[in-house]
Amino acid sequence: MFTTAPAPNFTQTRLPDDLFAAINALKQELNAVILAHYYQDSEIQDIADFIGDSLELARKAANTSADVIVFAGVHFMAETAKILNPDKLVLLPDLNAGCSLADSCPPDAFAAFKADRPGHLVISYINCTAAIKAMSDIICTSSNAVKIVNQIPANQPIIFAPDRNLGRYVMEQSGRHMELWQGACIVHENFSEKKIVQLKIENPEAEIIAHPECEPPVLRHANYIGSTTALLKYSQASSSQAFIVATEPGIIHQMAKQAPQKRFIPAPGNNNSCACNECPHMRLNTLEKLYLAMKNLTPEITMPQNIQLAALQPIQRMLEMS
Repeated sequence: MFTTAPAPNFTQTRLPDDLFAAINALKQELNAVILAHYYQDSEIQDIADFIGDSLELARKAANTSADVIVFAGVHFMAETAKILNPDKLVLLPDLNAGCSLADSCPPDAFAAFKADRPGHLVISYINCTAAIKAMSDIICTSSNAVKIVNQIPANQPIIFAPDRNLGRYVMEQSGRHMELWQGACIVHENFSEKKIVQLKIENPEAEIIAHPECEPPVLRHANYIGSTTALLKYSQASSSQAFIVATEPGIIHQMAKQAPQKRFIPAPGNNNSCACNECPHMRLNTLEKLYLAMKNLTPEITMPQNIQLAALQPIQRMLEMS
């Protein structure tokens, strides 16, 4: 991770009684924009200027006129915003908001993996560090991965990193063989097939909708597979009145807002006593930390210029191809 300054200290700054009003005032004062991922807590989603999945947020970051970008998400997302906006101040409410998938692809190990496969085009899922992006030819998201792979000449060998489950799904959809880095997301690989099947028995009218980062046994039961945004749109368009949602349950806040007459059931994980499967990294961000980050202008995302410039090119190719 490339960052500067410590995380905000709650003991050094008195919190205002009305955080929503205080954050809105700081937005005006700083000419700031708040970008939030669907997996954030509902109160953060409600105060954000833009809510979306990785592709939508990358587009918003690329086109913003704000001077300050406050990224309510995880570290690789804030890095992406900084890569696209090298002259803007990019803040992340909690520096410890990392990503198990990004961490599963160490740069040195991936460099060796790539060196062992000369002539391969590297397509990396956006859920990776800036260092991995810098070693890639094209970045993709779960929204556009199949579309991007389908644009690559048939005789061009491909490395796909870092998520093996998304890579496997893209191979099935595109008919293309790819060399897969064996990374995974702790949330999406830990959904319990047995518990989902039991939920389906208890709720036979419910459709199962799943993110392609899920393991194949879960995807086999899904009525619909798609990116976070695609799942949101499907839940609105479908005539079904109930859904078992196999992705991080933060998206259910938007699903329920846009289709309040429907019922959304979070899919449970393995070894999890609660009835959902939250991302512990996403949930490190809070409304209080978001306010303190804006008040103190820290923690700021920075990175070496050579990494930033190298990582920009594959992101730009993604935006062009999608």
